[in-house]
Amino acid sequence: MVGKPIEYEPMSQAEADEVCRRHDFLMSGRMGGRRAIFSYRVLTGIDLSGRNLADADLCGAILEGADLSGTNLTRANLFAADLRRANLSGAVLHRSDMRGAVLRGADLTGADLSQADLREGAIAQVDKEKGLSYITYEMRAGEATEASFKGANLSQTKMTGAVAQSADFSDAVLIGARLTRANLRNSRLPGANLEGADLYGADLTDADLRDSVLIGAKMDMARLNGADMTGAFKDAPPASVADPGGETAKALDAHARWCETGGAEGQPSSFDGKDLRGLKTLARRNLTALQARGAVLYGLDMEGAELQGAKLSEADLRMTSLRGADLRGADLKGAKLNNADLREAKLGPLILPNDRLLAANLAEACLRYVDLSGADLRHLEAQGADLSFARLHGADVRKAKFAEAFFTGTRLPSGFADAIDDISGAIDLPAA
Repeated sequence: MVGKPIEYEPMSQAEADEVCRRHDFLMSGRMGGRRAIFSYRVLTGIDLSGRNLADADLCGAILEGADLSGTNLTRANLFAADLRRANLSGAVLHRSDMRGAVLRGADLTGADLSQADLREGAIAQVDKEKGLSYITYEMRAGEATEASFKGANLSQTKMTGAVAQSADFSDAVLIGARLTRANLRNSRLPGANLEGADLYGADLTDADLRDSVLIGAKMDMARLNGADMTGAFKDAPPASVADPGGETAKALDAHARWCETGGAEGQPSSFDGKDLRGLKTLARRNLTALQARGAVLYGLDMEGAELQGAKLSEADLRMTSLRGADLRGADLKGAKLNNADLREAKLGPLILPNDRLLAANLAEACLRYVDLSGADLRHLEAQGADLSFARLHGADVRKAKFAEAFFTGTRLPSGFADAIDDISGAIDLPAA
């Protein structure tokens, strides 16, 4: 029996809203609910932002230029969907089926694509002369070919054979992603975390991999001609650092002893520029006034550490756990804190003799996707800091200064603008 050719039917905004309403009823267990089915519908430029479309069917849908920002598309079927120039910033696409989806020029900044399937795929339809033929999407004059995955979570995503040429993966998390034979020519991956990713046979010609994390990544047969890997972490941390008998470990113990005895025993030490990743954990250690300017502390467990007055300017603290850490009066100017956990951290002022206040300094620091929920940020100096997609729920921001800071997609506490001291020149604050 010969099937019918696929026919695409247009859908209005009102019709789409009704489908979303019925789907929301289904997801919340209310009467009248029905699964959202948008398969093979023309939804060009439609607004589906912020909706709950988990498990929805958008197979083959035409969503060119659609607004899906902040939409929950967990486990959604987006097989061969046309998402050219669509806005998917902040969307949740966890475990979604995106095989064969067209993402040319799409904005997926800050999206969660963990465990999503972005491998090759195409829909076959009946053709009177050729039998089965594949749906193809033509290139249009002036159409952008770059997709933005900046800061997106692509952990364990399947992208085997994917074409992501000239895409932007800046600061994206690609831990354990499958990128075998992927076309990543001219792509931007500065600061991306590719730890344990499979890049076998991938084409990274002229790619920007500066400051990326490539620890444990499989790079066999990968093409790296012209790739910029300046500052990339390619090797495991030095074993000598983790050795309890090593000089670094001894120096840290002496510093902790100096702090705990008020200077009677031990001695302060400087760790400026050192790679301390091998320590694995500094949790709950007393490291008051630690000097580690420009040091590499990537991925360390520093939960509950005492770091009052610490000198950590330009340090690499990406993926580091600093939950509940005492960072009062610490200098973190220009530090990298992307995806760090700073929940309930103390970043308020350090009280000095004569009631003087030494404010914590995060000026010009990179805090993209950092979690500052419940943190004490009173009097914080954060001029020019990048807080894009950071979480500040429940944070105390009284008297803090955020002049010229970046707030793209940031989740702010209620009364934020009224509590702080300086927000002049801030970028994207109205959209936060």
